[in-house]
Amino acid sequence: MYTSTPAFVGTQAELTATLNELRRSDFVAVDTEFLRERTYFPKLCLVQLATEHHCALLDVLALQDLSELWEFLCDRSRTKVFHAARQDLEVLALARGAQMKVVVAPIAGPIFDTQVAAGFLNLPAQIGYADLVQKRLGNTLDKGQTRTDWSQRPLSTAQLRYAADDVIYLVDLYRNLKEALHALPQMQWIAEDAAGLENPKLFSTDPLDAWQRLRGLEQLQPEQRAAAKALAEWREQRAIQKDLPRSWVLSDDVLRLLAERLPATPEQLQSIHGLAPGLAAKRGGELLELIAAARTNAASEPEAKAAFKPTRAQMKRVTRLMEAVRAMGTELEISPELLVTRREVERLVYTGQPGSFMQGWRADVVGTRLMALAQEIREDD
Repeated sequence: MYTSTPAFVGTQAELTATLNELRRSDFVAVDTEFLRERTYFPKLCLVQLATEHHCALLDVLALQDLSELWEFLCDRSRTKVFHAARQDLEVLALARGAQMKVVVAPIAGPIFDTQVAAGFLNLPAQIGYADLVQKRLGNTLDKGQTRTDWSQRPLSTAQLRYAADDVIYLVDLYRNLKEALHALPQMQWIAEDAAGLENPKLFSTDPLDAWQRLRGLEQLQPEQRAAAKALAEWREQRAIQKDLPRSWVLSDDVLRLLAERLPATPEQLQSIHGLAPGLAAKRGGELLELIAAARTNAASEPEAKAAFKPTRAQMKRVTRLMEAVRAMGTELEISPELLVTRREVERLVYTGQPGSFMQGWRADVVGTRLMALAQEIREDD
């Protein structure tokens, strides 16, 4: 394990020298520290990088130009190692996109996610970094800086040590897990899944699709559903424009009330419980226009559906199929959640539609068997 003092990088010259040092390795462990509680876009504060012989903490608040970093991370000759990669990849994609004046710009693979790799060794699919370090390496990590403010400067010795540990042990985890998976088909499955992490759609929401985050729209009448979609689009656009969390613009509960009650006058609007008076005063007319337009253009929306309630027979089918998934996981020595999720099983039983388990390696390994079993269970019923 790397034991020297990590380099703190805050100038362009230091960045160039650091990346030249890191280029000697065919892989690099990566982690990020950021803030997002008060903004729509994450504020990237620190990027940690490590190889077997070098560890660096990049102060991206001090660095004016990260072009060299993006070039380094997009070099496909080098594996990028993360733990629970999705969030870090999103933060990096948005930061790189902002510099390139595009919505998102994902870094390039190959990507290796130690959390996913652990699942392929039959550890819990959502295992945390500290737990995995303890289980695979026998080391205990300090969790004292999990709620720290990474935008403050100077960073304390404890903060720097915590940030460095997030990648120093990641190097050892990568080597440990890669050796355990060596020559197994799981390595190819991991690579296949990781390739999907380069899809830009994973890291941004088109305002037109923002309504898909809302639950229970099927139970709304056409006019109400059209209003909910229009309000969700408006909220997303405003959150992006003002760089504010969605809930700070308009909470889900208030959005739902507006869609259900369809206020048509300022008085009706002001009666909506939880609607901030300032928003009603400044944007009330805009909201009323959105709702009125949605009511007019609701013809394309289907009629409301009753809330779905599975039958006892359907619930039994889900139970039997989930038992089969767990058995397949035991047989393959893989966390069952990486094979098929419960949500996918429920969708199969309730709608007859298969999920991602009928794509890629999962189709051959478990998908065909699960579909045949689902058909057998239906026939038995």
